[in-house]
Amino acid sequence: MFLKRFSDLILSILGIIFSFLLLLFIAIFIKINMGKPIFFKQFRIGSGGNKFILFKFRTMINEHNGSTMSIKGEKRITPLGAFLRKYKLDELPELWNILKGDMSFVGPRPDVPGYYDKLEGDYRKILNLRPGLTGPASLKYINEEEILSKVENPQWYNDNIIFPDKVRINKLYYENWSFWLDVKIIIDTILRKTYDEKRYFKIQ
Repeated sequence: MFLKRFSDLILSILGIIFSFLLLLFIAIFIKINMGKPIFFKQFRIGSGGNKFILFKFRTMINEHNGSTMSIKGEKRITPLGAFLRKYKLDELPELWNILKGDMSFVGPRPDVPGYYDKLEGDYRKILNLRPGLTGPASLKYINEEEILSKVENPQWYNDNIIFPDKVRINKLYYENWSFWLDVKIIIDTILRKTYDEKRYFKIQ
């Protein structure tokens, strides 16, 4: 995995340099439209089951008692926040997490404490991976907030349908990892291509 970490390091440095003005403009817009804080910080589970602090641009009102699960159209998400979330711009500060080594460009999305405690048997292999800015499960559920907005019980649907499927996909990613698989997933993420399991993994 040396090549994976080395490429993460180089790409995160380049990403921060080339997106610096965009990061600055977004921070200014958040300050003007939403006030402080500009960044959202939250403990997530990383490689080995260790906690780290995830950085994102804030997209919600300051005072709310909502769950950690987000649903499209929620009142706690501001108009500016909805725009940032639609185009994944709120996740740009995670370049800092990648630079620090908390995350990788490609891998399972980092979950809040509690979910990965449920992993058993071979599924715990995915804890060997650094969480990713994108990944095959992220591509499949790129419209997750919209999906959850259309079901009767979003929490149940997330816990019993989406989360187990993400775990399954992340295990396939772990078992089929290659540098070129990461390149393919990054390109597909940029182009917003539809998830294609047979194209990514060798499934027996």
